[in-house]
Amino acid sequence: MIADPAIDVKGLVKVYGTRTVVDHVDLTIATGRVCGFLGPNGSGKTTTLRMICGLLTPDGGTGRCLGHDIIAERDAVKRQAGYMTQRFGLYEDLTIRENLDFVGRLYRLNNLRGRVDQSLERLGLATRQHQLTGSLSGGWKQRLALAACVLHEPKLLLLDEPTAGVDPKARRAFWDEIHALAAQGITVLVSTHYMDEAERCHEIAYIAYGKLMARGTTEEVIRQSGLFAMVATGAGADRLAPMLRDAPGITAAAAFGATLHVCSPDREALMRAIDPLRRDGLQWDEAAPTLEDVFIHLMGQAQDNAMAA
Repeated sequence: MIADPAIDVKGLVKVYGTRTVVDHVDLTIATGRVCGFLGPNGSGKTTTLRMICGLLTPDGGTGRCLGHDIIAERDAVKRQAGYMTQRFGLYEDLTIRENLDFVGRLYRLNNLRGRVDQSLERLGLATRQHQLTGSLSGGWKQRLALAACVLHEPKLLLLDEPTAGVDPKARRAFWDEIHALAAQGITVLVSTHYMDEAERCHEIAYIAYGKLMARGTTEEVIRQSGLFAMVATGAGADRLAPMLRDAPGITAAAAFGATLHVCSPDREALMRAIDPLRRDGLQWDEAAPTLEDVFIHLMGQAQDNAMAA
């Protein structure tokens, strides 16, 4: 028997004034999956997250989350979801333990002391539990925020750019914990701007200016993009990007170290653009487009809804 998806929403719409910030978004995520939610700033990611977990009421569309209607049963959804905001939202003048105690009392949890102890141990916070939260680094605040999110044992985690400003080691530890939670059957929807984090997700959804533009695994999204790419190596290759960015049909031209990466949805246009730059000492090789190439391409296709309004 196939289980119902953890998230199944169709045609979600949210309008502020004359601006449609979420424009008929469909999203289905199976239980226990980690889905990366990507897109430029102001694209509607946070608004979509808040509608899914019951914090905002959609202006259009329908859907279910954890078996509950996202409009009629908002409170039931909120009780089973953990939402980690983009901005740290706990009290900096309380200790780590005091913050978790406070969150636990809000949820009216039984065996609160035991639950807090378990959460402190799991996130590596036990030795710092009496430290004031305001004195913590970004990575430790991130751990505390996640501990607060899972204290009531939610079935769904909604994480809004949780690793922004956190060092690579802390980010890796965070993602290891996310996958451990998913292995326990918790569904995770996480917004991020980091391509390496997107590639660690089971699947990704790309939204630009309110519209869902791509959906699937990393491999599927790259394949469906229809992009072609060429890489140039050799002396001065990395300095050629400005000469190619505005060439007809080119969607991206960027230096990566000493190499140059150029993309286009039109292979013939790509070859015409690089042909004048073929010279001795410079080698051009066809390559697979990257996820970053795809997202830059999709952004170029999207209409800024702030401008449209």
